[in-house]
Amino acid sequence: MITTEDLRFVVQMATCQNLAELSRKLDVTASAVSQRLSNIEQRAGMRLAVRAPHLSLTAEGEMIADRGRLVLADLEDLQTDLDAQREHIAGKLRVVAPLNFGRVYVAPIISEFCQIHPKVSVDLLLSDAPISESGDAFDLVVHIGDLPDSELIRHRLAPNRRLLCAAPGYLEHRGMPLLSDDLHQHDCIAIRENNEDVTMWRLKRGDQTAHIRIKPRYSTNDGGAAVAWAVDGRGIILRSEWDVMPHIKAGKLVCVLPEYMAPDADIVALLGHRFGRAARTTAFLEALKGRMTPAPWR
Repeated sequence: MITTEDLRFVVQMATCQNLAELSRKLDVTASAVSQRLSNIEQRAGMRLAVRAPHLSLTAEGEMIADRGRLVLADLEDLQTDLDAQREHIAGKLRVVAPLNFGRVYVAPIISEFCQIHPKVSVDLLLSDAPISESGDAFDLVVHIGDLPDSELIRHRLAPNRRLLCAAPGYLEHRGMPLLSDDLHQHDCIAIRENNEDVTMWRLKRGDQTAHIRIKPRYSTNDGGAAVAWAVDGRGIILRSEWDVMPHIKAGKLVCVLPEYMAPDADIVALLGHRFGRAARTTAFLEALKGRMTPAPWR
């Protein structure tokens, strides 16, 4: 019979490339890991993994890993619900957030939250495409910008405009653009995130919308690197105000074409129907809302 500890072992094994990596994660010897796997396979009556040249699960191993994640999540939620009955906020909180925003804003809120709720542990994943990481593996997803079709429940955390800006030195050298079409004559910086068409800038002025197809001289999947390039005078950037406002206030960046408005990119929290009822998730959502009201970058 497969036990819950066996399920935890197989689920952990599914994340490793070889048995040596698995032994390091479990803090046991490689021989102990190999023997444990053999014992589980013997009880299951089938082979669950191919050991070489790389560790890979068989179809039966994948089935156990997939079902095991659900079973373990159910057990964890059961314990959370029992704790909630005693008015305790406890259990593992699984959060995914955008790379830089998560580092600057979400991680500090998590630190404070865990200090207030000592029975909560946290697994934070920072990703350049957080919505694609969600699924059933996380309790809460922080997302910025357009939201694809999703069954996740949306909670708005804070407003967030997208601003065109550049360093004063760049504009002194290249000139200030006066119309949206002038952007074709400038060096532009693109940020690849959320699988968006990052070279198409949509800018609205009054009732008119301009679609500007830029040819970026610089592009990256890291917003921090892109903003650093802009501050260094490498070109014009279209970026969320949460990221560029400190540089604008410091005079390191200035707004370009301020009469043109790019689509807003609000900060939202996404919760699944299944995990959204956990006490730890509800409490953390309220902590996020509290720290984001008013928007700290404003």
